[in-house]
Amino acid sequence: MANSTQFTTIVLAGYIDVGNVKYLYFTVLLLLYMAIILANSLLIGVISLERSLHEPMYIFLCSLSVNELYGSAAFFPAILTHMLSKSNEVAIVFCYAQIFSLYTYASVELGNLAIMSYDRYTAICYPLLYSSIMTHSRVCLLIGLVWLVSFAKFTINLVLNVQLELCGNVIEKVWCDNYLLVKLACSDTIVNNIYGTAGAIFSILFPLLLISYSYIKIWRACLSSSAETTQKAIRTCTPHLASLLNFSFGCSFEIFSSRFHKLYMPPVLRVIISVYFVICPPLLNPIMYGIRLSKIKRAFKTKIYQR
Repeated sequence: MANSTQFTTIVLAGYIDVGNVKYLYFTVLLLLYMAIILANSLLIGVISLERSLHEPMYIFLCSLSVNELYGSAAFFPAILTHMLSKSNEVAIVFCYAQIFSLYTYASVELGNLAIMSYDRYTAICYPLLYSSIMTHSRVCLLIGLVWLVSFAKFTINLVLNVQLELCGNVIEKVWCDNYLLVKLACSDTIVNNIYGTAGAIFSILFPLLLISYSYIKIWRACLSSSAETTQKAIRTCTPHLASLLNFSFGCSFEIFSSRFHKLYMPPVLRVIISVYFVICPPLLNPIMYGIRLSKIKRAFKTKIYQR
């Protein structure tokens, strides 16, 4: 067993020396972050201020945007700081905090998408019972469970992580990754590995099962419905499916880049793949929902004209 050391910093070795081009990268990332803040804040503001949007689908969407602001805040300020800094070291306390924040963001995101699919299934398959099934209290309960379970699950993960004795402090990423951090440990990681695997299965499998079940039921309902009902279902489900695919691809890319980091990829491509899940969904989701959902477009135009 290698000798352990009480490290106080973690080196993020995924940063590439790009010379003065770093200022261009910094500008692009800053503009992306500002766009994410603006788009999601506008969506939250419109939904909050417009009473006609106080419906389950839009409340779930509001929760999705709040989570995307949360995940972006855990990523962008740190990477923007490192772009202009000569040092790629971060305090280990910050590293643990970033792992907690980004992993809870991912868990809440998938959980939100799962309950949004259930909401669409209920609205399309049981339109007459929808208001009695998706009551205000049930909507709040579902959102609360998604956030509470995610935070509780990764609080336990955080407690397990801080007890590890590390034999190294270099992570081949531009952000702190739980899998790579645990690989640095010299102490016994059996509990961490078992809990991490069980947590990943719980975080991914259950939401995907609910999403699959919901869309199978929606598809069957559309086959036996009129063309008008089918078109309406497609209009309301398209943004959700696009969000789901976008986020799923991003997470798959990230897992691939972490688990198979020895495979050759251009450094810039490796960085882009590893950060896709925390950049593209927060940027594209509010735009897709804003464009595709007519009630949001009308509410936004009304608020603009009122001013």
